[in-house]
Amino acid sequence: MDKYFADRENGTIVRNGTEIDDRVWSGLSTLIEICIDNGSFGYRFPEQCYDGQGPCGCDATKFLNLLAVEVPNCEWTPCSNVVPKTPDILDVLEFCASSVGEVIQGSYHSYHNHYHLRWEREPGLQKFIQDVNLIFSRNGIAYKLDGKGCAVRVLPEHIQNELNNAHFFTGDQITDDLLKQARDFFISPDLDNRQLSLENLWDAFERLKTLEEGQDKKGKVKKLLDKVAKGHIALRPLLEDEAKTLTSMGNNFHIRHSETNQERLTSNEQVDYFFMRMFSFIRLCLRSTERGE
Repeated sequence: MDKYFADRENGTIVRNGTEIDDRVWSGLSTLIEICIDNGSFGYRFPEQCYDGQGPCGCDATKFLNLLAVEVPNCEWTPCSNVVPKTPDILDVLEFCASSVGEVIQGSYHSYHNHYHLRWEREPGLQKFIQDVNLIFSRNGIAYKLDGKGCAVRVLPEHIQNELNNAHFFTGDQITDDLLKQARDFFISPDLDNRQLSLENLWDAFERLKTLEEGQDKKGKVKKLLDKVAKGHIALRPLLEDEAKTLTSMGNNFHIRHSETNQERLTSNEQVDYFFMRMFSFIRLCLRSTERGE
């Protein structure tokens, strides 16, 4: 099911939740238990028929043992009341996505009262992704599994459109790569990766200041801002003030450097604000100088 009645009638819930609570985790863990019980994870962890005639289910012990070492911070087992931290839950879901397949029944083994099984990877993966994403969507959680089963952050629509429509051709490959990496890190659900998005973005900004012709950086910046202003007298000083403010933000917060007197951003909302303020300014500069779209 893609949408329930309430979603069709009223629209989907705003997805701004960045923490997975015990209620949502209960639903996700139930989904995982269902996939263990129905053999879906046998794609990666097959239980073998006692008579050696092939796989017949999911080996739950092997599944849980490997989960425990690949996601070591997660102490979850079926029937456990422990609610893992959100990044660990997302790791668990990626582990499950890498293990799932659609169960296809083969011959019936009457002696052991089971079917011999095989698995089709892609249909099983897409069904698991759909089930997880439905839970997230219905509960306003700002994460999803992408088509490959990787957890990514669901951004507000206006931010997502801004990122999707941005293209970079600055003439400097390093600057282009920094901007693309910043965009990729920004959609990560991991706060540390999202911090890296700011580092790449501010590094790209520093390189952008040097792309105009000239002998010194200050003169190049002046040329850049003159082109962006396009002769608007009132706009030109605002652009210069914004460039100085953005530079100060990079120096005073833990973005490009790691001095002890710098403050570290501590929430997704703060990262969103810093990223979109800088990204919007950079994109204005690129589009105004025909270095991007």
